[in-house]
Amino acid sequence: MHKYLAPMNSRCLGALSILLLVTACSPKSPATGPAPSRGTVGEGGSVAALPIAAVTAPVRIVVQYPAEGAVIEARDSTFLLGSVGTGDATLSISGQAVKVWPNGAWLAWVPIPAPDAASPDTATFRLDARSPRDSALLVLKVRRSATWRSVGAGPYIDPTSFVPSGVAWIPASEDLRLQVRAAPGAQATLVLADGSTVPLTEARDVDDAPGAWSSRYVGVIRGRPVGDPPGPMLEPARPSSDTGASARVRLVWPAQTLEAVWPLRVALIDTTPQVVRLDDDPSHAGNSDSITVGRAAPGATYNWFFPTGTRSIADRRQNGDVRLRLAAATHAWVPLADVQGLPAGTWPPLGRVESITASVAPDHTTVRIPVRARVPFLVSDADRTVSVQLYGAVGDVDWTRYAPSDTLIRRIDWHQDGDVVRLDVELARTLYGYRTRWEGTDLLLDIRRPPAIDRSSPLRGRRIAVDPGHPPAGATGPTGLREAEANLAVALELQRLLKAAGATVIMTRTTDVPLDLGSRIAIAEAGQADVLVSIHNNALPDGVNPFTNNGTSVFYNHTASLPLARAVQRGLVQQLGLRDLGVGRGDLALVRPTWQPSILTEGMYMIVPQQEAALRSTEGQHRYAQGVVDGLRSWFLELARLEM
Repeated sequence: MHKYLAPMNSRCLGALSILLLVTACSPKSPATGPAPSRGTVGEGGSVAALPIAAVTAPVRIVVQYPAEGAVIEARDSTFLLGSVGTGDATLSISGQAVKVWPNGAWLAWVPIPAPDAASPDTATFRLDARSPRDSALLVLKVRRSATWRSVGAGPYIDPTSFVPSGVAWIPASEDLRLQVRAAPGAQATLVLADGSTVPLTEARDVDDAPGAWSSRYVGVIRGRPVGDPPGPMLEPARPSSDTGASARVRLVWPAQTLEAVWPLRVALIDTTPQVVRLDDDPSHAGNSDSITVGRAAPGATYNWFFPTGTRSIADRRQNGDVRLRLAAATHAWVPLADVQGLPAGTWPPLGRVESITASVAPDHTTVRIPVRARVPFLVSDADRTVSVQLYGAVGDVDWTRYAPSDTLIRRIDWHQDGDVVRLDVELARTLYGYRTRWEGTDLLLDIRRPPAIDRSSPLRGRRIAVDPGHPPAGATGPTGLREAEANLAVALELQRLLKAAGATVIMTRTTDVPLDLGSRIAIAEAGQADVLVSIHNNALPDGVNPFTNNGTSVFYNHTASLPLARAVQRGLVQQLGLRDLGVGRGDLALVRPTWQPSILTEGMYMIVPQQEAALRSTEGQHRYAQGVVDGLRSWFLELARLEM
């Protein structure tokens, strides 16, 4: 996703409708271009060819990105975007001519100037705009990340690069890996308070930037505390009285030596199991979704979704993340705020998977799995399979009972792998959706039946929740169009088209007001959605050329969502006429719900002037919405064909 898209917290959905999360915007000024046709607008060519109304006004230079003093992550070139207020002006940035669109918008891909002599991490851009009537000058200073400073910048330690930093609790038998970035060519050591040292080795990876100013210096500590004891592992860290002498990094170059405090405190923990219970609402406020997310490493992507009440063993901590030992060779990191320590002597959880039964409901089949304890589990899916791994469990399945009238489940198998029990549910048809929940210590797996589709009118009767994505957050275009505004305009047009096709539409918002992700999902769930579609418009990270890296793309997360992603991608490309960037799997909260196929679209690039102008126009908004409708209709028709 684009650089302005804030991370999303994933929470489970249990619903039966279509959630279309639209991240595009309503116009801030009168729409430009012709009134939209109501037929097949894909014949009209690319939205990049839509006319842009000319603006004539005084010159006024506005830089939407980057902001004054911002840190940019780019080696030799980067993009800037903004407006000069009038379409008849010329613009140059540090001497390079930049195109100005008729509405005054501009997007530049320019070399990063040489660093200022007095401030080697600062680069200065000079913007000069001139019209037949007046002119304006603007000086923009940005800071460059230490990773990308020039090779000739001299010895330097990047103060933001210490990994780990803060506080850590680790078993005495495990390694703590250290890393810091600094200028290449040094002899590096970590010096502890008692005078002992830990060697650091210079390492360069194949993915290190060519010509990058810094190198990585890495080392390992094992079985050694560092700094003041931070206190018990599951409690807030005690304040430190350390003066900075407990750990310092020393780098020696041929002509200079530098030292810096390594901001780290390490406590050793014993091997006594610390049994914990997970709860994402410890204050009982009632505003959570009762799911704790787990990651393979602190800050990594979500992989596990643990319901409240799950028990496990905590065996390591790093700042605000606690590591759980799920099985002998499997760990997950969860937020400290969700972890409750249980009294000393509490036995570690042990699941015992007993006889399994399946029962039929009108829209799903439920597989009941008795476990005897709320152990951690992981659900994965394939085209015609749903698999459940139960950690810290043993299998004792005497029998498996199938529902006599069920046409959805073909077979249920299980096997033991160490201290993990794996159940594989094989389906008689392509997976549509699933969800899990605890009932006491029984794990219930609901597998959803596809809805009945009217082949003559595939959108008729479908319940479609349309969510205009953002605010908060979102990208901003060169003339200041906010993504949240554009999304709302597209969403309202999408609502009109879907209603005309016979669908019931549930809007998560109809005004330009902030709405959190949990509320959006709750609205869709209450609306009983058939599909989830999250629609966004893109931007780019620093150092990527926007003129050669823009287009249309769709993202999904679960297997059942891939055909839908491909169908909507085809519809959008045909309607918008932009470069086909294809579909991709992404870990985004609003495509992770499993009860229905879920996708996220990136229709246009907010930062490209022509595409921002299209999002302001009724024609561009209509084409975006029509592309989504075309994709949905195509996918539902294919689903109906497969279910014959």
